[in-house]
Amino acid sequence: MTELVVLVDDDNHPIGTADKNTVHTTETPLHRAFSLFLLNSKNQVLLTKRASTKKAFPGVWTNTACGHPIPEETAAHAAQRRLNDELGISGVDVTEVAPYRYRFADVNGIVENEICPICVAQHDGDPIPNPNEVEDWRWMDWNVFLREIHDNPMAYSPWSVAEAKILASKQIQLIGRERQ
Repeated sequence: MTELVVLVDDDNHPIGTADKNTVHTTETPLHRAFSLFLLNSKNQVLLTKRASTKKAFPGVWTNTACGHPIPEETAAHAAQRRLNDELGISGVDVTEVAPYRYRFADVNGIVENEICPICVAQHDGDPIPNPNEVEDWRWMDWNVFLREIHDNPMAYSPWSVAEAKILASKQIQLIGRERQ
């Protein structure tokens, strides 16, 4: 089954779609995405290690989940869908909290070029990862994670490092949000 990503211009206006399996190359066009940080009531963030079979940034530790909204889908809804697909977690209230845009290339030259809102959600309970998406996972105290990305940024995806710093600088309320 083909999953489409939404291609956009610099102002995030849709200009077309492309097959997700063909869009990430060395010349990836700008497209919509999302990035999710899932925290539990202990102020821990769920970190995931991308499957080694992923086309872009394989085997890299990152934030909880990332993905692409399909046409007519919001970033928050896409995050809920991918959270279930990647980690077997459902029924979570996702909130979009900050804008973000990035362009990074991995060691193989595959480029991520995305308008990627940062989303947060809260959930207590361990994931059931899909091995095609997630190779490993761990809960890490949010403040320890912030120190870790400062001291060892190369151990994590570049977007997760930048986005965590955005969340910290904006003092986004990550814990204590009302559960739905």
